[in-house]
Amino acid sequence: MNISSAAGVVCQNSDVNLVLLDERDRIDANCVTLSDARAAHILDVLRATPGQTVRIGLLDGSFGTGTVVFADDGRVTLRCELSGETPPRPHVDVLLALPRPKVMRRLWAQLAALGVGQIILTNAEKVERHYFDTHILDEETYRPLLIEGLQQARDTRLPAVSIHRQFRVLVEDHLDGLFSDGIRLVADPSGATSITSALSDYHNQRVLLAIGPEGGWNDFELSLLAAHGFQMVALGPRTLRVDTACTALLAITHASLTD
Repeated sequence: MNISSAAGVVCQNSDVNLVLLDERDRIDANCVTLSDARAAHILDVLRATPGQTVRIGLLDGSFGTGTVVFADDGRVTLRCELSGETPPRPHVDVLLALPRPKVMRRLWAQLAALGVGQIILTNAEKVERHYFDTHILDEETYRPLLIEGLQQARDTRLPAVSIHRQFRVLVEDHLDGLFSDGIRLVADPSGATSITSALSDYHNQRVLLAIGPEGGWNDFELSLLAAHGFQMVALGPRTLRVDTACTALLAITHASLTD
């Protein structure tokens, strides 16, 4: 999209903090037309009218503002002004033992909002095999949820997603291709090191954080991860639900990289 001049009042909102656009929304070099949930939000929540502007971002691109040109009948046309650099991809990647489908549905948006570069889903002994057959792993299902999280967090970088039914094959054959450079951490209540301590000398490196199922990693899985460079870390002795653990672990990891 070309950069054009735009002026007006920026609409604030408490639910969607950024309207994310895709190249498929474009109708010419400067304008997009929306007729989906984003249009409904602009019309019904922001109550934007022609001449007002909303905060926008291009998926995997830069930020900007969109001036409302047309807003009626469930459709919104925006004249877009994009400027600045594309935000960097978050420095944290997640290797996650696939949780129950209803938990994974909640997690998609949370992971994107918390900030992850990629989501690697895998099997484990305490993962039910039928979890991999659920529609929640279909891209057409999880992509909108990831975008929802990005819009909440004001980010444009869509996390990469890969799904691996065989844990050992993933770790031994594919992991180096997915994560080749950085520090690898595995979360487990038996760990004796905190995330902050483990990252004290690694502020400029990428982090791959492995989070197990609610029943925890078994001994073989922990040994295999250790053999492939994972350092064990812990939040403490409590066993947490997967979504709670993900939120806490990612928050601490990002804070440790920033400090």
